[in-house]
Amino acid sequence: MSITTVANRYARALVDVAMERGQVETVLADLTKFAGLLSGHEELRLVFPNPTIPLERKRAVLHSLLERLSFQPTTANFLQLLLTNGRLHQLDPMLQAMRRELDARAGIVAAEIVTARVLAAEQREALERQLAAATGRQVRLHFRIDPSILGGLVARIGSTVYDGSIRNQLTQLRQQ
Repeated sequence: MSITTVANRYARALVDVAMERGQVETVLADLTKFAGLLSGHEELRLVFPNPTIPLERKRAVLHSLLERLSFQPTTANFLQLLLTNGRLHQLDPMLQAMRRELDARAGIVAAEIVTARVLAAEQREALERQLAAATGRQVRLHFRIDPSILGGLVARIGSTVYDGSIRNQLTQLRQQ
């Protein structure tokens, strides 16, 4: 089973529990904080996926971290479940899946925007309005810079790609 599939399953279950308890924002903030802690400490990143370290020692490390961080019980239980199932080192994909699940439930669609240079705030807002009108949903924009497109932009919403890049236009001219 792929990590994306597994991450989606865990994320859906956690979102269900967090929504039921009214703790969505807190749990999301806790998990983001914990993921940042893992990414900032190489020793921690190496401990949890290491099969030579006994599970009880890993539990002790996690318990110590959870005591210091004082997370919601929902978050602590989720992290302990991930550790027990040998998936704590896969927290980042689960966090991404949780954000996607929350967006989907809120009717928000994610769009990846690739431009050759940084867009001004007014351009970003105009683009967000145009994509919201095109999709009929609220849009969350993620920007990436790629100078190889020369100019214009490429917008990817789900599996739909709107390619208005100069590179694409030059390619089409060559083909004609």
